[in-house]
Amino acid sequence: QDRYPSFLRMVHEWRHLRLLKRMKRGHDPIRSASETKEGECALLCPPCPHPKINMPEGWEDEPEETRYIHALNLALDACFRLKRKDVSSEKADPGLSKGFSYFVNQPKFLNYLENYKDEVEPKSTCSRHDAVNLADVSPGQGYAASGVATVECARHNMKRPSAVCDLQKGERYCNMDFIFHWSLVIMALGLLQTFFISYDIACQWSKALIARITAIDPTSPILQSNVKARFLVPKFHLPAHIAACQTKFAFMFTPGAGLGDGEAPERGWGEANPLAPSTREMGPGTRRDTLDFNFGDYNWRKITGLGASLLKKMDTALSKVAENTIAHQELEETLDPVMVKDWTAAMVAWERDPIQNPNPFETTVTVPTQTAVRRAFADEEAAAIAAGKDTSLSPEISPSVLISRGIDLEADQRALKAEMKQTWTHSRDRELTRIQLRSNALVRRIESWYQVLQLYIPTTVLLRNKATGPKSVAPYDLQLWLPSQIGRQAPVDSRLIEIEYALREAQAQEALTTLRRCLQRRVTVYDLKKRWLRGQAPNTKALNLLGNIEGQIATARDEYRQARVALLALGDFLLTTHSDISTVIKIEWAKSRARAARYHEEVNIVREEMRRTIRFFTWKEKDWYQSATAKQTLGGIEEDYNEGLQAYAKRQGAICLGLRRKFEHMWSGVDGQISGAMAEIRDPALFYVRRKQEEVKVSVPTISDDVEMSSPS
Repeated sequence: QDRYPSFLRMVHEWRHLRLLKRMKRGHDPIRSASETKEGECALLCPPCPHPKINMPEGWEDEPEETRYIHALNLALDACFRLKRKDVSSEKADPGLSKGFSYFVNQPKFLNYLENYKDEVEPKSTCSRHDAVNLADVSPGQGYAASGVATVECARHNMKRPSAVCDLQKGERYCNMDFIFHWSLVIMALGLLQTFFISYDIACQWSKALIARITAIDPTSPILQSNVKARFLVPKFHLPAHIAACQTKFAFMFTPGAGLGDGEAPERGWGEANPLAPSTREMGPGTRRDTLDFNFGDYNWRKITGLGASLLKKMDTALSKVAENTIAHQELEETLDPVMVKDWTAAMVAWERDPIQNPNPFETTVTVPTQTAVRRAFADEEAAAIAAGKDTSLSPEISPSVLISRGIDLEADQRALKAEMKQTWTHSRDRELTRIQLRSNALVRRIESWYQVLQLYIPTTVLLRNKATGPKSVAPYDLQLWLPSQIGRQAPVDSRLIEIEYALREAQAQEALTTLRRCLQRRVTVYDLKKRWLRGQAPNTKALNLLGNIEGQIATARDEYRQARVALLALGDFLLTTHSDISTVIKIEWAKSRARAARYHEEVNIVREEMRRTIRFFTWKEKDWYQSATAKQTLGGIEEDYNEGLQAYAKRQGAICLGLRRKFEHMWSGVDGQISGAMAEIRDPALFYVRRKQEEVKVSVPTISDDVEMSSPS
């Protein structure tokens, strides 16, 4: 007879009993295990703020400027790999845990969802986020749950009590609202005043959040009058948002956010995803209990690793806090003090009230793309056709299409020229044939374009006849005779000049943006290669990537140069004004100030997290020791049973004591390191001396390097 199902039931029950035992449910003199409260069996995050547990006396009176050290950082996300097939039922498999740990209370959750059966999610006004636009999409036939949603501690990557739920369709607001609300209520966090809330689609989800939470519970902690909540988008997800969101919801630009990134749930899914093939075959209750057990194990591993993880965060902050602060100070020394004073006042006003004051990180100059310019011209031509004023000389090619195709042909010429440079005397016939065919096709397209061009600029026929014939000129050097290339050699319709100028301006801006992005990528890859890559295979891949980036840099460089030459030929409109420079410097100054501030905040936040962790374990240790004799007050407890209760409680208390002492020892030198960093900020000469010493230390070859250099090849 197959005993495997029986064994699985035994494992299920054993895990549940161990959970109750570890969470002191056997030591409670009043409530039985069945009376366990929601979220009571979840492992709490020691560094997070817990009122009446690990907060210092008088924390409520912390000045507003430093209140961020007592802020709660939350992160929301959903995982669609943790599906569940439509097997069993809540009646047949309700599970042993009734919302005791990380999953919400299922009956309460299902009753809540009844009110949102027919609700249609609003469409995204930002980018086309699948989390928004696919929220109403069903998981497919045969599935009861499309995934799992969670609210986590954003700074320490830990699951929170009663903050996990199943998804019935996509990432619907009603699911996320429920777990967000209950993650605050379960922990009795009504005393906290500052929240930083991170979510992939925070720009959309936060819009009507207050109204939705009010409908759930008007007394929710997030609705208190003294609460300040800032909504943010995780750093990795931020580039997918529109430009306005990238400044409004950025961690680096938000005062009090420190060096957080909001990607905690993504790291957690990496641990949970291997469970998916197993849990999707389970009934609803068994699956929730299994995931709860693994979430608890994940939290415990995070707790035991807090000593190293918080110390690493502190080292990261201290390694750059002096550098960024001194760099900002040196930048300000080169600027007009009056201008800096005005910028600082505007910056402080925005930090206090980001809704009523302009964002100092946003540029006031809007740069249209080539696509946007072409669309604008197409709309103008459509209006002209409707009004019977169309000036096109060709039924298929309008003036704007003519110039656009000419600019596209230029891009093809540059690409062909770059590819021709890669060939050499002994290139293979197949490669040479491909390039020749591409060259022939380009010549045909240019000749076809010439035929339309002479309709709009008839003098190009004479100009072409005067110029060198196409047989003696390479295809990528053929003159296209755009208005910018004609100049004063012949009259050109002013409308064509206006069209080319608008397209060239957009082309130059796009090329600069691409160039800047590629230069940033090149620096990142160089740093990655230098610091982390060892061995032939990874270094070869890195060199190939760098080669691709160099090619993109060259393409963007040539495109910008060609666009600028054309703009100069079309008109003297490229004068740089003082206001242009001032705007650019102001944004760079604001970013520099933000970098310095975030590193300072990170030092203060991590130091307070270390203190809260020590206070938490002190509280937990006392709580276990008090539980050791809690049942003695009832009387009638057998001696051996009472001895077991006390032994287990003291053992757990000793674990808390051991962790506290271990972390205190690991963090004993932190205050000295902070003092050293602050001394460097007060006296930058100390910083430069230390950096010079580090550079000398790095440049001195080690013994292994000497041996490697002297060894024969």
